[in-house]
Amino acid sequence: MLIALLSTWQMQSQAQVLAFEPRTQEAPKASTIKVRDALNNFRGHYKVDILFSDQVVKEYAVPANTINLNQPLEHNLENILKPTGLEFKKSKDGTYLIKPAVKNEKHTQAPPQIRTSTLDAEIVERQTGRSIKGEVTDESGVGLPGVTVIVKGTTIGTATGVDGTFSLNLPTGNETLVVSYIGFKTQEIAVGDKTVVNVSLQTDAKALEEVVVVGYGVQKKSDITGSVGSVKSEELTSYPVPDAVMGLQGKTAGVQVVQNSGAPGATVSVRVRGGNSLQGGNEPLYVVDGFALTGAPNSLSPNDIESLEVLKDASATAIYGSRGANGVVLITTKRGKAGKAQIDFSSYYAIQEVGKTLDLMNAREFAELANERAVNDGVPLFFTQDQINALGEGTDWQDELFRKAPMQNHSLTVSGGSENSQYSVSGSYLSQDGIIVGSSLERQTLRANLNQTISPKIKLNVNTILSNTDNSQLNSDNGQKGNSVLSAVLGAPPTVTPKDADGFYSNIRPYSFSPNSLENPLALALERKQDVNQKSILAGTALTYEPIERLIFKTSVGVESNSYRTDIFSPSIIFATPKSQASIGSTDIMNILNENTVAYSKQLKEDHDVSLLGGVTYQQNTFKTFNTGNTTGFSTDELGANNLGAGSVPGFATSATEKWVLFSYLGRVNYSYKSTYLLTASMRADGSSRFGNGNKWGYFPSAAFAWRAINEDFAKDLTYLSDLKFRLSYGITGNSALSPYQTLNTLYAYRTVYNDQNYIGYAPSLTMLANSNLKWETTAQYNAGMDVAFWNNRLSFTMDYYRKDTRDLLVNVPLPTSSGYTTSIMNIGKVRNTGTELGLNAIIVDNESFKWDMNLNVSKNKSLVVQLDKDSDVYGVVLPQPVSASVNLVRVGLPVGVFYGYMEDGLNENGDIRYKDLNGDGTINNNDKAVIGDPNPDFLYNFGSSMSYKSFELTYLFQGKQGGDLFNMNLASQGSSFYFGENQLKDVYENYWSASNPDPNAKYPKISANAKFRESDRFVEDGSFLRLRNIQLAYNLPVSKTSIKWMQGFQIYASAQNLLTFTNYSWYDPEVNTRGGSNSVSMGIDNSGYPNAKTYTLGVRVKL
Repeated sequence: MLIALLSTWQMQSQAQVLAFEPRTQEAPKASTIKVRDALNNFRGHYKVDILFSDQVVKEYAVPANTINLNQPLEHNLENILKPTGLEFKKSKDGTYLIKPAVKNEKHTQAPPQIRTSTLDAEIVERQTGRSIKGEVTDESGVGLPGVTVIVKGTTIGTATGVDGTFSLNLPTGNETLVVSYIGFKTQEIAVGDKTVVNVSLQTDAKALEEVVVVGYGVQKKSDITGSVGSVKSEELTSYPVPDAVMGLQGKTAGVQVVQNSGAPGATVSVRVRGGNSLQGGNEPLYVVDGFALTGAPNSLSPNDIESLEVLKDASATAIYGSRGANGVVLITTKRGKAGKAQIDFSSYYAIQEVGKTLDLMNAREFAELANERAVNDGVPLFFTQDQINALGEGTDWQDELFRKAPMQNHSLTVSGGSENSQYSVSGSYLSQDGIIVGSSLERQTLRANLNQTISPKIKLNVNTILSNTDNSQLNSDNGQKGNSVLSAVLGAPPTVTPKDADGFYSNIRPYSFSPNSLENPLALALERKQDVNQKSILAGTALTYEPIERLIFKTSVGVESNSYRTDIFSPSIIFATPKSQASIGSTDIMNILNENTVAYSKQLKEDHDVSLLGGVTYQQNTFKTFNTGNTTGFSTDELGANNLGAGSVPGFATSATEKWVLFSYLGRVNYSYKSTYLLTASMRADGSSRFGNGNKWGYFPSAAFAWRAINEDFAKDLTYLSDLKFRLSYGITGNSALSPYQTLNTLYAYRTVYNDQNYIGYAPSLTMLANSNLKWETTAQYNAGMDVAFWNNRLSFTMDYYRKDTRDLLVNVPLPTSSGYTTSIMNIGKVRNTGTELGLNAIIVDNESFKWDMNLNVSKNKSLVVQLDKDSDVYGVVLPQPVSASVNLVRVGLPVGVFYGYMEDGLNENGDIRYKDLNGDGTINNNDKAVIGDPNPDFLYNFGSSMSYKSFELTYLFQGKQGGDLFNMNLASQGSSFYFGENQLKDVYENYWSASNPDPNAKYPKISANAKFRESDRFVEDGSFLRLRNIQLAYNLPVSKTSIKWMQGFQIYASAQNLLTFTNYSWYDPEVNTRGGSNSVSMGIDNSGYPNAKTYTLGVRVKL
C-alpha cells in the first residue's frame, strides 16, 4: 500500500522540490566486485579511513582477482582505481581520499574548465577584474587537487591543481568564493581586499556511508536488519553532563533516562522499551570497546566517546544472550589516526542552582498553625499572641541550604600515529559541587588506546581507562520527619535560626510537639560525613590474526575492577548520635572477561554476500564486601572516622563474598542479496553458575529480515525517494535476575553467650527458602520497522512496532509461617510490553551560509501483567509514616507497578478525611483499595533543532513525558496538617478545615496530632512535563580565514540546561524516582528527592 501511494504521489507531482540524481543499477559482470564494496572492505581490513562519494564510485566494478589483501593498501587501490579514471590521495592524518583523476598541468597554464552538477553550466574563467590565488587543503594541511572554486552568484570558477593551489580573476563587485569538494563541507569565503586566499576544508561525515557498531562487529547502516539507535560523539557532548549515560537523554526513541536524584554522582535509571523484570535488573548491558561491564560506565568521560549505539530489538541483542534482555548500549571510545599529532581540548565552567523552591509557612504562620492544633487537641496554646507578633518571617531554611554551586570540566586528548601504530591518550578532570551545601563530586580519568599492526596479518589493540572519584554524599533521599537533609530543610521550624548567638548549632526541637527525629539541617549537611572513594580500572587487549583474506581470528582479555571505600562519621551534635558514630566499609568487584571469535566474509558470485561469526566467551565476577559496623563512644569529634580505635564501643564487623561464572557459545550469519534482501540469524547458549543442575543453560536464538525496496526496479522512477527499507525480527533473550546462591540453602553466623562466654554459632537461614528449580527469565521480542528517506535524505523517517513477552519472572514470594521461612524466589509469571517508536529527521535549509535541521522522537510503551501463579499479587517497598504501606502493585490485567490505595471522598463533619467505601460493607479496609495512579508514562518525546549562520550555531533540545503519575510522599509530611509538628506548605495554612470554616471540600483536614492518613489519591499527582533540556549558542572561529596555521578549530559557547520546565507537579522536580534503580515495581516515588539543577555554562573547544 505504501509503495502504491508513493507511486501515485510521484506521478501527480509536477515539480522537483530538490535536485536528485537518478540512480542507476548496472550489475557488474561475473567475477567482478563493485569498487564501492572493495573500498568498504579495505576500510575494515586495513583499519583506515577511506573517503569517497557513493555517487562517484557506484558505476564502477573491477575484476575481483585484481585484489590481494596480502599486499599493501596502496597497491590494491592502484589496481582497482586505474581502469576507472579515479585516483587516491593520502593526507597527513592517514586518511585516503578517492576522487576523479586530475591531469598534471603546470600552474602557469589557464585553469581547466569544469562542469558541476549543482550549477549545470560551464564555469568559464573571465579575464576581467583583479587576480587572486590561494591553496585549498584538508584538515591536516595537505593540498587537495580538483577542488571546485566558484565566484558566488556566477558561473566563473576554476579547479585546484595537483598540489591544491589555484588562481582566479575575480570580477569587479564579486567578493565571495564558494569552495566545494566531494567528501568535504562546502565553505563560503569572503575575499575582501585579499589577493591570497587559503582555505582548509573539513571532512563531511554525512557525505560518507555511515557505519554503526553492532554486537561483535560493525555493519553499514544500510545493511542493519534490527532496531539500533546511534548517538555520535558531538551529540553526547552537545551540552555538559557529568557522565556518558546522562548524555543519552532525549537522543533516541524508546530509551527513557531518569536521574534518580540530582545529587552529584547519583545513579541514573535507563529503560529500553520498558522494564522486563519485576525484581531483577532492568538496566541495559553496557559494552565499552567490546568489554561487557557489570554496571553503568559512570567514570567514563563523554569526551572520550566516539560513538554510542543502543541495540533495542532481540535480533540485535540476542547475540549477548542472558545479558541482552534489557537492551545493549555499545560504547566505542576514540581511536588515533595515522598522521601528525592532533590535540583536542575542551573546558567548561558552569553555575548550578535549584530550579524551584517551595512556598512554606513563615514563623508567624507556623506558630498560628501550632496553636490551631493545640485548640483542636484540647491542650494549652504553644505560643502567646505577643510571641507570635514578635516572630516575623523567621528563617527560610531553603535559602540556608540551597546554593549556587560551581561545576567545571576539563578534557585533553592527544592522538596520532603512523601507518602501523596509532594512539589516543586523554585525561579529564570533573569537579561538581551540589546545589545543597555539603555535597560534591571530584573525578579524574585517564584513558589510553593503542592500535599496533605487528604484521600484515596480525594486529594488536590495547585499551585502558583509569579513574578516581571522591564523592561527598548527603543522607538526602527517602528521608522522613527531618532525619535526612532535605526532609529536615522542609520540616525545620522557621522560628529557629541555624545557629545561636554563640555560634553553635541551634536546638531544632525546642517545642513539645517537635518531631523526635528532626535534625538541624545545616548541621546534618555540613557536619555529618559520608565520603565515598571509587577507584576503577578497565583494561583490555585484543589480538586479531588474518591467515587468509577475510578470515579473522580474534581473542581478547579484559579486566574491570571497581573498589569502593565509604567513611561515615556522625558527630555528637547530631541528636541521633549523641556519643558520635563512625564506620568504614569497602566493596571490591572484579570482572574478568575472555572472548574468542572467528569471522569470515565472502562474496559468492556477484550478488551474494555472506559473513559468518562464531565464538566462545568466559566471564567471571567476584564481589567482596567488608564493614566495620558502627563504632560509638568517641571522646572527641575531631578525628572523624580516621581512628575507629578511639571509640569505646566497637562495632560488629561483617564481611561477605560472592562469585558467579558465565560460559557461552555464540554464532551469527549475515546474508545479503544484491544489497536488497538482508537476512541475519544468531544463536547464543549461556551457562550460568547461578542456577541449579538441569537449568544452568539457556538458549537464545534470533532471526531478522530486511528488504531494501529502494533498490528495486519499481523504485527507480520514484526520484524523490532516497531510502526505503522494511525490517522484521524475532528473538529470545534472557535474564539471570538473582544472586549467586539463591538456589542453595545458606548458613548465617550468630553470637550467643553460654556460661558468661561469647560463642559464634552457625545455623540455616530462616528468611529465604532455597529453590533449586529456578530457571532463566526469558524475553521473546517481535519487531517490525520501516526506514524511509526523501529528497536526497533531506527528510528521513523511522518507525518501529514491538512486542516483548517476558516469561518465568523471578519474584520473591512470601511463604506461610508454618513453613519456617519467610520468603522464597520463584518463577511465577509473565509480563508483556508493547510499543511504538517514531523518529523524524529533517534538513530544512542547507546552503552555504545558513543551515537548519530538526529532529523528533516519540515512543510509547504499554506494560501489562499477563500471568502470576495463583493470581498472587506482588507489592513494592513499604513507605514510612504516615503511609506505612506499599503503594506499588503488580496484579494480573494491570500495568506493572500501578499505585494502589484508597480514594478520598471529602471531609466528614469533624474535619477528618473520609474514604470511599467501595464494597459498601460499612467498613474502610483493604477491600476498599483501588488503582489510584499509574507511574508508567503514556509516551515520551523529544524534539531538537540545530541552526548555523556563518560562524554562529544555535541548538536546542526539548524533552517531555506525557503521563506517568508520581506518588508525592513529601505531602505526608509537609501537607499533613501539622500531623508531626513539621513546617508545612503555605497552602496548608490557607486551606485547612476549621470550626470557623467547616467546608467538607476543604483541601486539608483538621489541624490535629490525631489526624489519620492512609495511602490515598491525595498523594498522587500528574508527572507530565516538558523541559528545555539544553539550549546553546556557539561561535566557531573561521580559522581558515586567519593566519593561524597551528589551530584547526576553535569554538566558544554559552548554554543552559533545564532552563524551562512546564509541569503541574507541585514539588521540586517531576523528573524524580527516589525508590528507583533497577526495580520495576517501586516506581514513581518522590520521597525527599534531591532536585535536579538548572545550569548555566560557558565553555570552549579547541582543536590543534
